[in-house]
Amino acid sequence: MVKTILKELKEFKLPSILTPLCMVGEVICEMIIPILMARIVDLGINKGDMAVIVQNGLLMLGIAILGLLAGLGGAYFGSKASTGLARNLRKAMFDNIQTFSFSNIDKFSTSGLVTRLTTDVTNIQNAYMMILRMAMRAPSSLIIAMIAAFIINARLASIYLVAVIILFMFMMYIMNKATKFFKQVFEKYDALNESVQENVSAIRVVKAYVREDYENDKFKKAALNIYNMFVKAEMNLVYISPIMSGTIYICILLISYLGAKMIVQNTLTTGNLMGLLTYCMTILMNLMMLGMIFVMITMASASAKRIAEVIEEKADITNKEDAITKVPDGSISFDHVSFAYNKTSEEPVLKDINLDIHAGETIGIIGGTGSAKSSLVNLISRLYDVTEGSVKVGGIDVRDYDLETLRDQVSVVLQKNVLFSGTILDNLRWGNKDATEEECKKACQMACADEFIDRMPLGYTTEIEQGGANVSGGQRQRLCIARALLKKPKILILDDSTSAVDTATDAKIRKAFAEEIPGTTKLIIAQRISSVQGCDRIIVMDDGQVNGFGSHDELLKTNDIYREVYESQTGVSGDADFDSVG
Repeated sequence: MVKTILKELKEFKLPSILTPLCMVGEVICEMIIPILMARIVDLGINKGDMAVIVQNGLLMLGIAILGLLAGLGGAYFGSKASTGLARNLRKAMFDNIQTFSFSNIDKFSTSGLVTRLTTDVTNIQNAYMMILRMAMRAPSSLIIAMIAAFIINARLASIYLVAVIILFMFMMYIMNKATKFFKQVFEKYDALNESVQENVSAIRVVKAYVREDYENDKFKKAALNIYNMFVKAEMNLVYISPIMSGTIYICILLISYLGAKMIVQNTLTTGNLMGLLTYCMTILMNLMMLGMIFVMITMASASAKRIAEVIEEKADITNKEDAITKVPDGSISFDHVSFAYNKTSEEPVLKDINLDIHAGETIGIIGGTGSAKSSLVNLISRLYDVTEGSVKVGGIDVRDYDLETLRDQVSVVLQKNVLFSGTILDNLRWGNKDATEEECKKACQMACADEFIDRMPLGYTTEIEQGGANVSGGQRQRLCIARALLKKPKILILDDSTSAVDTATDAKIRKAFAEEIPGTTKLIIAQRISSVQGCDRIIVMDDGQVNGFGSHDELLKTNDIYREVYESQTGVSGDADFDSVG
């Protein structure tokens, strides 16, 4: 875990080295000043030697300036190193997330990934800054102050040593109690982010159903859980400050009392007593600072583990070394394919699928909810890998292709249509970043999207809100189809992508496909018989298996499920649908 985090320092290794060196320099300067103060008192003021006072005073000023410069250097380099580490961690996570297959993505919730990229990285950033500056400064300052105190007077310095040991043991006990609460806090952050994300993305639904009070209560509960966890952790830490302060005052009183007696007995000078009191404050304050560092490291360790999980996650689907970079044609073959989302599942989602689809064919896919229609087509573009058997495109196993090559030639309009913030043209060019405006318009004409785009005041430069919130479901579907067409793929998959458009528009889109892209293999998942009736062949899915495969006329004669649903949808008989007959 630590190795994974520190590996992202990269170009910020030098600032990471310079920061603690600057802090040590600052500490050395601070430790010299009490010694010079003692010299001024003992050799200057007590003896009335002005030259000694001026000489040591100027020396103190010079050392103070050096200490200030060292402190500024530590702050600058520490900030550069910690913010650089945070930047690299976010980039490393985001870059790795982009390589994830769907099965990798399924392991992490969206809110959990957001928390890792924001809150967890910020915790690491703050902790790393603290470690570079305070974790070096506090121990070195404490050790140097302790050595200097023992040099001045070992008997009085022993008071510090006893106090340090007692306080250290006490802090370790408190830290252990607080640690378990800090580890639970970040899981609660996931729930809070999930509440915010759902509310913002579905704000129109919330308002339509007048659920503002419910959402407020849900957010309040998530925030309250975080508050309670922090309170429990902080309640264990509140004792540190008063006990620390009490110990400091007791040490000062003991040193003042014993030191005064030793001054009277001429075994200690006034300047040395002042130095001891200064070192007393230095030692005990740095011990308190170490306590805060332990708290910060405790919080950061939980965050570091969560960040490392994302960075170390290996993509399930990767390219072979000699991956093929050209797809010959759009033919598709399923050879004894079985598939399960979880490899330990007893029952696979797809069971022994055997299909042969010719290049340029238009294939309809129908079936009830949960019949594994989407799972079937997801294997073609290798969004998931088969559990058994093989899927071939252009006669070649999809696992032998370069992923980018395969997915450029297998264009998928997923069931959940997503648009991004930007203009309509920006969204369309996700399909082809170099597409001209004319090519974009042509694709929109095929997808029947030009009908509503031309009515917009700004046309193709109209801004789309995040998620396509300012266009209807049918408009969003048509834009996504146009975006897929711009890739000019050999295989086009529409996963229930015309469900929100009317039957007339659906027919226009299918007609445009037949006329404009006859060489492209088209797979159309639909619930309406009318959407697939004109296809060359139709696959009937039922419980993860192919129940029937043939033309519309063939299935009406040979497949009971297809015939029953056709009759129900065309009003010939009954009210059955795929879910009821499947």
